[in-house]
Amino acid sequence: MFKNYFKTAWRNLLKNKFYTLINILGLTAGLTIGILILLWVQDETSFDGFHKQASSIYRLENRVGTGASIQIWQSTAAPIGVMAKKELPEVRDVVRLTSSTLSVFKYNDKVFNEQKTVFTDPSLFSIFDFKLIKGNNEKPFTDDHSVVITETTAKKYFGDAEPVGKVITANDTMNFTITGVIKDFPKNSSINSDMFFPMQLLAKDAYKGKPAGQTMDNDFNQYAYETYLLMQPNVSVSGLPEKLKQIHLRNKADDTDIFYLLQALPQMHLYKADGTDGGIETVRMFIIIALLILVIACINYVNLSTARSMLRAKEISLRKIVGAAKAQLFLQFIVETALLFVLATTFAIVLMYYIMPLFNSISGKELVFDLADYHIWKVIGITMIATLAVSSIYPALLLSSFEPLKALKGKIAARISDAVFRKVLVVVQFTFSVVLMAGTFIISKQLQYIRSKQLGYDKENVLAFYMRDMGKHFDAVKADLMKQPGVVGVTRASSNIVHIGSQTGNNNWEGKGKDESMMVRPMAIDKDFINFFKMKMEAGNVFTGTIADSTHFILNETAIKTARIKDPIGKKFKLWNTEGTIIGVAKDFHLGSMKNKIEPVVFYSSAKDMQAIYIKTTGKEAPKAIAAAEKEWKLYNADVPFTYSFLDDVFNNLYRSEQRTGTLFNVFALMAIIISCLGLFGLATYTAQVRTKEIGVRKVLGASIPSIIKLLSADFIKLVLLAIIIATPISWYLMNKWLQDFAYKTNLSWMVFAFAGIAAIVIALVTISFQAIKAAVTNPIKSLRTE
Repeated sequence: MFKNYFKTAWRNLLKNKFYTLINILGLTAGLTIGILILLWVQDETSFDGFHKQASSIYRLENRVGTGASIQIWQSTAAPIGVMAKKELPEVRDVVRLTSSTLSVFKYNDKVFNEQKTVFTDPSLFSIFDFKLIKGNNEKPFTDDHSVVITETTAKKYFGDAEPVGKVITANDTMNFTITGVIKDFPKNSSINSDMFFPMQLLAKDAYKGKPAGQTMDNDFNQYAYETYLLMQPNVSVSGLPEKLKQIHLRNKADDTDIFYLLQALPQMHLYKADGTDGGIETVRMFIIIALLILVIACINYVNLSTARSMLRAKEISLRKIVGAAKAQLFLQFIVETALLFVLATTFAIVLMYYIMPLFNSISGKELVFDLADYHIWKVIGITMIATLAVSSIYPALLLSSFEPLKALKGKIAARISDAVFRKVLVVVQFTFSVVLMAGTFIISKQLQYIRSKQLGYDKENVLAFYMRDMGKHFDAVKADLMKQPGVVGVTRASSNIVHIGSQTGNNNWEGKGKDESMMVRPMAIDKDFINFFKMKMEAGNVFTGTIADSTHFILNETAIKTARIKDPIGKKFKLWNTEGTIIGVAKDFHLGSMKNKIEPVVFYSSAKDMQAIYIKTTGKEAPKAIAAAEKEWKLYNADVPFTYSFLDDVFNNLYRSEQRTGTLFNVFALMAIIISCLGLFGLATYTAQVRTKEIGVRKVLGASIPSIIKLLSADFIKLVLLAIIIATPISWYLMNKWLQDFAYKTNLSWMVFAFAGIAAIVIALVTISFQAIKAAVTNPIKSLRTE
């Protein structure tokens, strides 16, 4: 029986090649894009879920500050996790990680520059499923000068030789013995590094020369550690933050604004510690887009199937008369749809294989299209079955429900050809397309706004790098660089101006309230820094380069407003242990992503902290400036590779995620329009086909070609106009919500939605006009002869 169904279905597909081609193209495009998006979603939602104890692991975070200066830090003080393990029965184990300053490594005559190096506790390898393929998971570090490295790092340093037992030199000062090799981290791991050093070494070295009794185990001033707690099975963590706060206050009573947050490991990638969006909105948006594109593809099939159903009415009636049951006819049409979907899915799989590298390039992912991976087949299977069910059931029910006698007499043709349901589907289809199109325009507009907005400083043609040993000879380096062609300015600071990483609440000022605190971004700068970046001063003066600068501070406008300091020039201010005077107020500037509001900044002067150098070039002569900088670098850092970055690139990296989202949106909107137009083209072709005689009669009676085109196009354009009216408020709501992530954003102008609507109408007209013109110019005699 099924063999007969397949044979009939295959013949029907071949008989109607044009409509079969349109359906296969639309479904293939829809399935390809839909499955790719769902694979992206699956990857995003799978982060950190591969750990067996993932449901019991929590990252510890801090909420600090008061009022407008409240911040959430992913880093904590070193002792809190260790004390929690000792004092709280809910905590089974703890692990800490902190970045390392060890970056230049030597093995024999090879020199390597590493960026991803961390100190960690040995428990990292027992709490998480990062298993050593060489070494002992229970004792990864044999002593304080041990190191665990990844497979790729081992291959880079030692080739095929046995890495365990080999000795490498770090920063020309310390030797480390390889005691373990770990498998390369999965792409969906939030924890990722190339080298792991024992935390115990940092605990010894970092506290040499500190006041007696001060150790890592009681230092609540340095918030530089990622802390993960492994909880006891089935234990509630609701009361743990308050217990952690009490431990903290018992050791540092003046931190009254501290509060601890616990974030479940599987939620770290997509949520912030307070439960707000950290990427989940983008995932939800992409799920919706995948479903919309699949629905648009399904609508094409349903529309063409129901529209052409009147052409099959007599065939179905004759089958019923000779004994075919309704269930048999239903199954026949399901098989026809399934065969079409199998073909489309096959083409989609082949297409995905070839475009996966391009998709990875656009999305920033490293997805692998491996047909041996059951995750791939799970997504493909669910997508295909769902779309098949949506697409096949209604047409099959409609076709199998015809009454034989009415169908043979042609009494149902008009009812089917004017089906309201089909018009509703066209409106839905173009509503989705217009929403996506408007979304692409608004995302592009926001990204353009970010690129063109005045930042409060000039970042053009500025290269930057950290000086290492050059810092001790800055004045000589600066004098040499200023003589070079292409170099127009040199300055230095403690961090990168595009993103000031450090933050502290350890400050005081005149008029500070008892329970008041202010989180500030401290940055050490030299006397030329503000003029170098063409920053503006609201009041007061810049640094002078004299010894007096060591007790002078320059605050930005936001810091002055947050601290409520009136007439700030000359007022007392304290940063860490330095008490001094405010000598200037700098106009606000953007020191990070425009998703965040401008934060309080304090400029101070400290030569030992200023390790970042900035070199401004003329642009055209940038290569000469880079060459001069590299020459200076090699004078003082001969064995270390020279690396640098331009501030423009650093700035653009802040919005890499939004740029990728914008590019993907453009692709999705284009595909939605193409799939919608395929369906519209098929319907226009069908309409012209069933109205061939009517067109012939109208032309014989004197109808012009424009009037025929208008006749065939009017109904479709009305549907597209209705879709635009529906899509406009939907897209406004969705994009307004997306823009809420930005503290500084473009306005939602009505012109954007008007442009999206006009574009949709033009695209629809072009699609319809091809068949409309073809029908209008056909010889009326030939039209009247058509059967």
